Amino acid sequence: MVNFGKKLVADQVQEWKGYYINYKLMKKRVRQYVQQTQQGEKTRRQILKEFSRMLDDQIEKIVLFLLEQQGILASRIEKLGEQRKVLLEHPEISQISELREAYRAVGHDLLRLLRFVDLNATGIRKILKKFDKRFGYRFTDYYLTTRSNHPYSQLQQVFKHVGIGAVVGALSRNLADLQHHQGSYLSIYDQPSTAPKDPIVDLIQASVDKLTRSTNFLQFLGQRALIIQEDVPGSAEDEIDDQRYHFMSLLLNLANTFLYMVNTYIVVPTADDYSLSLGAAATVCGVIIGSMAVAQVFSSVYFSAWSNKSYFRPLVFSSIVLLLGNVLYALAFDLNSLAVLLIGRLLCGMGSARAVNRRYISDCVPLKIRMQASAGFVSASALGMACGPALAGLLQTNFKFYAITINQDTLPGWVMAFAWLIYSIWLWISFREPVHDSKANNFPQNTDAAGHAENDGLESGLVRPLLLSAENKQNEDGDQDYDDSEEASEDSHKPATSIASAYRLLTPSVKVQLLIYFMLKYAMEILLSESSVITTYYFRWSTSSVAIFLAVLGLTVLPVNAIVGTYISNMFEDRQILLASEIMVLVGIVLSFHISRLYTVPQYVCSALITFVSAEVLEGVNLSLLSQVMSSRLARGTYNGGLLSTEAGTLARVIADGTITLAGYLGEDKLLNITLLPSLFICIGSIAATVLTYNSLF
Repeated sequence: MVNFGKKLVADQVQEWKGYYINYKLMKKRVRQYVQQTQQGEKTRRQILKEFSRMLDDQIEKIVLFLLEQQGILASRIEKLGEQRKVLLEHPEISQISELREAYRAVGHDLLRLLRFVDLNATGIRKILKKFDKRFGYRFTDYYLTTRSNHPYSQLQQVFKHVGIGAVVGALSRNLADLQHHQGSYLSIYDQPSTAPKDPIVDLIQASVDKLTRSTNFLQFLGQRALIIQEDVPGSAEDEIDDQRYHFMSLLLNLANTFLYMVNTYIVVPTADDYSLSLGAAATVCGVIIGSMAVAQVFSSVYFSAWSNKSYFRPLVFSSIVLLLGNVLYALAFDLNSLAVLLIGRLLCGMGSARAVNRRYISDCVPLKIRMQASAGFVSASALGMACGPALAGLLQTNFKFYAITINQDTLPGWVMAFAWLIYSIWLWISFREPVHDSKANNFPQNTDAAGHAENDGLESGLVRPLLLSAENKQNEDGDQDYDDSEEASEDSHKPATSIASAYRLLTPSVKVQLLIYFMLKYAMEILLSESSVITTYYFRWSTSSVAIFLAVLGLTVLPVNAIVGTYISNMFEDRQILLASEIMVLVGIVLSFHISRLYTVPQYVCSALITFVSAEVLEGVNLSLLSQVMSSRLARGTYNGGLLSTEAGTLARVIADGTITLAGYLGEDKLLNITLLPSLFICIGSIAATVLTYNSLF
């Protein structure tokens, strides 16, 4: 992606040149304001007032031109409508065809207008980010609060596109009317799902959806993979994608995702019983479950770097390490060694190749099906999360095979070892290594954005151009045009080269999103990892009952996301859903506390469902917003935004599992309340941080 100042000049309609935001001038003024502040020539208040007035003038210019063009388009549609009425009374095929072309011409002009709005809306967001970067992130909150919520808001005209929907509706209806010139057609308002659509209407609707961030289930689900996509690919990019794409290789990556999630959760229902059989406390299950996450903190980094050179070799290494890890996990029972069990789980975590799975989709799947592949990645994760506990519930047996014990504790290890063996053979036979060329190496390395229950799968999000210029070029005024985050450093379009340098690119809004991600992963891990201990202590549940409970929780993921992606995300802004979801997570945590003498199954199940479902909704929306506010420099390189998200989620899991084990020393009767307290405080903190940065999530 070229620098925005150059992109604005290149993409603008020349005859409309004077009506675009003067981004170059405003960028220059920001630089001047910095100098004036440092020299004491102007106070901060004077600068805020002056810059607000300048931005108001720019927005007013845009809005008045937008209204004028909408009026012109409406007038053209009205005149064409009069011709249509006359023509439909005495239909002639040639004239109907000419009239349809006239409507299409209006549609193409509407597309130009939508592009005009998109460029200007992007320019407004960028200049606000630049001002905040230079002045301490104070202006955006003030400006958006005072302008966007005002009854005469011109800002809403730019971001909400008032009036454009009516023009789109008029075009759609009239083109549908002309689809069957005999007049025996159905109105689009009667059966909108079956009424034929002209291709130009689809293009317009896609542009409107992009501007308004309208979404559907597939997009919402696919975005949770946090796999970045180009906005408009060229034919050359399509050809390269087709050459690199191999369906079976994609299927193998999705299978790896599914099996890893099964491997993560298959031990949860029996981890407490396994630790007891080895002479440890039941709450050591926290360490058993969390040891896999500890190793994943490191594996996310080296797999991300390894995927720069190969996809096949890291997948082979992953499957071999996971096979060995599961064998050790199973043998720990007969060896009566907790250390062997933990080493096995650590090896399983070291085999987490989710970074490779996501990178393969980002680099090697053509753009036209990348959203479907991203949704497949998330669905595979969700299915694995549900199948893991369900499979554990079926493995209720106890017998000896020579000197090896096969029971509910060891069978998960043996089953997963066999699964990884079969996968390794399939991988060796069917995987095709794509060509790694210079173009491929420029693609972002989207490492695992969601740790795992994270659903892991349910990671998730989104769409930013993959290619950025590696050169630092100056504008005519000598100031550097920055990419999406408008970083202040004058010499850098390059991706971050370390965790520390990536962290320095984070704005307060991004830090809040990562805090929210940490919070929801912590709350989910506490709920899932201690479920077996809690339900056994309070309700005397069997392993099968725990497995069914966890499987039901996992199965809520896809239907919940279907509802949010299809309906809720189109009814409310992402930031509204974000805050509401955080509050519901807080409600679920509060309801989970054991306060009264009697702790009942309905209380536990209902509070768990509220917490888990709200966290799932929160995860999708949080990752969607994260992609919008995160620096585009974090869309590339080994240390990208996906890796930061993964590390935040994985660390949350590690700390949560450690908390369970530590709290167990105080007794199982205190375990529930003690482990819920950190979740409560972190959730309250994340809600407070969201409120403080709410307006910057626009």
